[in-house]
Amino acid sequence: MIIGLDEAGRGPVIGPMTLSGIQIRTKDEIILKELDIKDSKLLSPKRREELQTEIKKIATKIKTITITAKDIDNLRKNISLNEIELNAFAEIINSLDADTVYLDLPERNSDFPERLKAKVNRKINLIAEHKADERYPVVSAASIIAKVTRDKNIKLIEKELNEPIGSGYPADPKTKEFLRSYFKKNKTFPEYVRHSWKTAQNIIYEKKQSKLFHF
Repeated sequence: MIIGLDEAGRGPVIGPMTLSGIQIRTKDEIILKELDIKDSKLLSPKRREELQTEIKKIATKIKTITITAKDIDNLRKNISLNEIELNAFAEIINSLDADTVYLDLPERNSDFPERLKAKVNRKINLIAEHKADERYPVVSAASIIAKVTRDKNIKLIEKELNEPIGSGYPADPKTKEFLRSYFKKNKTFPEYVRHSWKTAQNIIYEKKQSKLFHF
């Protein structure tokens, strides 16, 4: 058995961060290759949905953790985003059985792998590499599960707000437009927004400066 780990939604200002772990038989890795599994960012939404169905047929276990924007804000008062991610990945590994784990490393040249192994309740062989989702099909599969799950959450948020919010990433013009418009109308952001992100903080600052200038 092997495990692949990846996340979706680490950087967005809107929506949750989703982390997924997929456990498969080592011999079934060839099936993932035959399906032409790729990093989720390289696939269309439709293709991700199709592949998710196939991945679920192959996987012996799947564990997904979704951390809301509000929880991220609260947790970041005491720990870093890396630590939040590390704790979630440790929880996922501890809920699965395999001892060989492939991880898409959030940043190069860090002690993330050693700190992660220290939180796991058994000895594991951890292969942690930057852009592992481009090299190992089992990590690509985990990235697909995480991305599809997060995308569904974004659609639910749009449905509840009854307006488009874009991808939730700071560089998305639709996301920026939504944030500015919502803050202008409500003088705050909804709970789906990561208030601690610079994008949100800058909009608050701009509004305060605008008031001072107007005064």
